[in-house]
Amino acid sequence: MSAFKALRVHAQDKTTQARIEQIGIDDLSAGEVVVRVAWSGINYKDALAVTGKGRILRSYPKVPGIDLSGVVESSHDPRYKPGDKVVVTGCNIGEVLDGGYAQFARLPATVLVPLPPGLSLREAMAIGTAGFTAAFALKRMLENHQTPQLGPIAITGPTGGVGSIAIDLFKRAGFTVHAITGKAGEADSYLRQLGADEIVSRQALALGTKPLESAVWGGAVDNLGGEMLAWLTRTTRPWGNIASIGLAQSAELHTTVMPFILRGVSLLGIHSVECPRAWREALWQKLSGEWKPRILDRLVTREIGLDEVPAACAELIAGRVIGRTLVRIAGGD
Repeated sequence: MSAFKALRVHAQDKTTQARIEQIGIDDLSAGEVVVRVAWSGINYKDALAVTGKGRILRSYPKVPGIDLSGVVESSHDPRYKPGDKVVVTGCNIGEVLDGGYAQFARLPATVLVPLPPGLSLREAMAIGTAGFTAAFALKRMLENHQTPQLGPIAITGPTGGVGSIAIDLFKRAGFTVHAITGKAGEADSYLRQLGADEIVSRQALALGTKPLESAVWGGAVDNLGGEMLAWLTRTTRPWGNIASIGLAQSAELHTTVMPFILRGVSLLGIHSVECPRAWREALWQKLSGEWKPRILDRLVTREIGLDEVPAACAELIAGRVIGRTLVRIAGGD
């Protein structure tokens, strides 16, 4: 196979540098299947890796991109043959393994999921890691007896990929959804289009300091961590669940056991990277059918080429992005 285009991150002194270059298939991490990448997306992890703002990549040089969709080019595994359409989210691609920001990816067969009927390659990446993670949160909360009768679901970071799709998924499941955002005003119309029942300004919240505050939320999907997650534990109603997904505000959590032992609140960790394969396949089937987001046309706010990824990652870190950004590699459906 001749040389192809890739975005790779290199270690440089005590910093990193991301640059577009020509590489060969043998420059990629080992795997039984070569995929011609059609689409990828930009997730918060990707932005951290490309900008060097977070220690996401485990070795260098590395192709980032924690999700991709594409077509099998060649395979040494009998489960896949040339021409098969596949989707990959998590599974340590773009971290330990080379990821989606290249024209080709070489991957272990175990990380691939056949593209389910009902999804195009582009739709699969409009959903991407963000949508898969939101669906994983809904799955775990429903399994732990979350019901609409417990009260509204608070979603933090609602203008990002996970939060945006979570609004749609929880609304479809019958929940009232309140979007807690630091972009109130500029993002109101976007969030209303996704289905948010109420828009709550994060800056206007009085977080308080008591071990237990007034119980407001039936449950929550939190992308922020830190002070916000601690407040959610103190304000969730008895038997409600909080799905902890991200740390955009802070990785720290300072709270007490009071919400857990006096209100029965459950804090559920959403670790989509190493989700068991059976769960992964089942969730993709749901996302191509009864849980397929209805808002994909509004969710994808822009498409970019590989050359534009570094600038787009910097914008995401700066908090200037609403919705999901798709990276067009080969494109197509």
